[in-house]
Amino acid sequence: MSIVKFDNLTKYYGPVLAVDNVSLEIAPGEIFGYLGPNGSGKTTTIRCMMDFIRPSSGVITVEGKNSMTQSQFTRSQIGYVPSDPVFYDRSTGDQVLNFVDSIYNVDSSSFRMELSERLDCDLSRKISTLSRGNRQKIALIRALMLKPSVLVLDEPTSGLDPLMQLEFNAIIKELRENGTTVFLSSHVLSEVEELCDRVGILNVGRLVALETMTDIKNRAMRQIEIEFEVAPSEKEFSDIDGLENIALTDRILTANILGDFNGIIKAVSKYSVLNIVTTEPNLDDIFLEYYQDVGD
Repeated sequence: MSIVKFDNLTKYYGPVLAVDNVSLEIAPGEIFGYLGPNGSGKTTTIRCMMDFIRPSSGVITVEGKNSMTQSQFTRSQIGYVPSDPVFYDRSTGDQVLNFVDSIYNVDSSSFRMELSERLDCDLSRKISTLSRGNRQKIALIRALMLKPSVLVLDEPTSGLDPLMQLEFNAIIKELRENGTTVFLSSHVLSEVEELCDRVGILNVGRLVALETMTDIKNRAMRQIEIEFEVAPSEKEFSDIDGLENIALTDRILTANILGDFNGIIKAVSKYSVLNIVTTEPNLDDIFLEYYQDVGD
């Protein structure tokens, strides 16, 4: 069962096609990354989900409810961080968050205080006095403090320093353990790698990939370096599936490997190995390939 579902979502701005027939499902408790270059349609998708704008065709459902015809319910289930949050500058952080509590008729003060301490955010200061990063913390606390069933996060760590990004990651993981589903749009690929179970990659409005992070990395080229006690013959490695650019210098074999390591492990098991070094694929390069392939 899916908690969020896009069914042939399409959005035109006049003659311009911004989102092109996107369909996907997100499972309860999943952290789903929604990626793509600027102008690919990510924020348009999110605005349709929040019913800030209406799709030209297609349907989005949240917990089985139509996000357009039942938007009051779907918004009540979603904690939302926009890419460029806006507040009343004369209000303090506490006043902003108290107002949110009053709308939902709840008291989130305990969890709100925990979040403000973990994110090092002074809620007593007026919004007008806060830096870009501290305004972003207010937006995060506003979205997280009600412990929503779904989080929709559009570039949530923009402006945060690396330490706060790590703390944000820890909070998201904890909420996921308690059942929260996360829809994350981000350009911070280390954040995507750390948090996401699956990713959808959008380009020119079209969903060009829908994959687990594990599958994406397994299909990317990695480097391997093996030091043997006694040099083997290079020919023994030439027929291994997925092994490319093989070179043997003295007792050190280097190669690029695509896919799993089963073939090379079987081959090296016949020899005494002194050291193995592998280099993980660079996510920037992996996603750049998806972006370029569509544009070619």
